[in-house]
Amino acid sequence: MSISFFTLAVGINKLNPNIMKKATILFFLFIVISPFAFSQISSTEKNALIDLYKSTNGDNWNTSWNLNEAPNTWYGVTIKNNTVIEVNLSMNNLNGELPSSISNLKSLQNLNLGFNKIYGIIPKEITTIESLEKIELFMNQLEGTIPSNIGNLTNLTELVLFNNSITGYLPESIFKLNKLEILQVSSNKLTGMISTNIKQLVNLKTLSFFDNSMYGVIPSEIGNLINLEELALSNNLFEGEIPSEISNLTKLETLLLNNNRFIGSINPSILNMPKLINFEFNNNSFEVDTYTNNSGPLTYNSLKSQ
Repeated sequence: MSISFFTLAVGINKLNPNIMKKATILFFLFIVISPFAFSQISSTEKNALIDLYKSTNGDNWNTSWNLNEAPNTWYGVTIKNNTVIEVNLSMNNLNGELPSSISNLKSLQNLNLGFNKIYGIIPKEITTIESLEKIELFMNQLEGTIPSNIGNLTNLTELVLFNNSITGYLPESIFKLNKLEILQVSSNKLTGMISTNIKQLVNLKTLSFFDNSMYGVIPSEIGNLINLEELALSNNLFEGEIPSEISNLTKLETLLLNNNRFIGSINPSILNMPKLINFEFNNNSFEVDTYTNNSGPLTYNSLKSQ
């Protein structure tokens, strides 16, 4: 129920002088204090932010925090309904490890700590923040593996981890993330094969495994990713033939296959995909119909020009 200032003022005027005086004081205290009261967060969340600050050398950030001020004034922190929903400290000179207490930000939706100097592992506790929609930890010095329980983050739409030193296989649980639109793990040290369960990530628009040590054949199930716009598999150890099912990806604009161990022929239906504008596949063992004598790099544009 909302009460206008005029209505409240009329009501106060009907009271006796002492009550009116107290009511007036309380009213103006409410007006002054309420904006601050509604921007506060729990001590648990505040301490989680302070842990992040201290563990990443916050005093030397490009834009630091004044820990004596309210968290709603802290750079890169977004608060809504008395809880932290976003931490965006990209390109802010964070230097250190991610604290496990980051999991206490229970309503966090977006975490962007890209382009910093964060090292160590991705804490497994991060997979308990079920509200997370975007994780961006690109261009850091992270090691270790992707947490095995990453599949718990069923609201995740973006997982961007490129340019780190992450090792191991893609955890099987990652294929439970059926809201995922961007899976960008290029330029790491990942190994292993692409699981046939890739077919479950039907909302993917970007899938980038570029510049890792992944191997094996490309499963035909990749043709189920009908919303895919970018598929980057270059600079790995993939082998076998390119599945013709890739031609099902009618929204695909970029297909990067170069510097692998692929063999066989490229299906003409792949070359004729309607939106494909960037197709690179040099330094493989392909037979490309009459174009095998091409003296330059084999790309979609060079093929089309002949």
